[in-house]
Amino acid sequence: MGNGWDESAAAWIADMGEAGDFGRKHVLDSAMLSRLRGRGFRRALDVGCGEGRFCRRMQDLGIAPVGIDPTDALLHRARACDPEGVYLPGRAESLPFADGAFDLVVSYLTLIDIPDIRAAIPEMARVLAPGGTLLIANLNSVATAGGWRQDDDGVRRFRIDDYLEERGEWAAWRGIRVRNWHRPLSLYLGLLLGQGLVLRHFDEPAPQGGDPAKAARYRRVPWFVTMEWEKPAG
Repeated sequence: MGNGWDESAAAWIADMGEAGDFGRKHVLDSAMLSRLRGRGFRRALDVGCGEGRFCRRMQDLGIAPVGIDPTDALLHRARACDPEGVYLPGRAESLPFADGAFDLVVSYLTLIDIPDIRAAIPEMARVLAPGGTLLIANLNSVATAGGWRQDDDGVRRFRIDDYLEERGEWAAWRGIRVRNWHRPLSLYLGLLLGQGLVLRHFDEPAPQGGDPAKAARYRRVPWFVTMEWEKPAG
């Protein structure tokens, strides 16, 4: 069974533009970039780089990124926007790089897209240099376990169910239809801790600016999570 990305690539590119969607533009970009500025990162791997938007943001900070993604159409767009950049086909579950090749590995809203997370997280840790950083933005597991529903009283409320059940579900919006994975937060944390990584930062960032009504919905439910993990130097 496909994951929908090949069929959805054109709609995704149109929806993202250069600024990104609401969540990226008004919630995650600032939170992620603040963890990178002035840190001296040199060589980064963007796992699931898509159309390369965040690679270009990292370049603005003087970081040399390599983007990897399994969707050809998204890689084609990334190369068109950044002809001097490095964008390679590949999957998170089997990264085509040497051990310790990067001092920064980024997963920006891609853990939810990876079918075999038990293979992917060890691979991210493997290509990370000792002392390096794994920076993650993901959908909050509370958000992926539920959705907005209108109750009998006419009020829209967010309801979650089967939180502990790992499962793949189809998500569709504005011409995009892709397969996302819900997993409890404890599964992600267990896999990351199992690689000997040390948690240095954890946040559930709030929206900054943007349409007030949309921002209010992002404040009602913990929609995103950001994490920074360090690979011990010794």
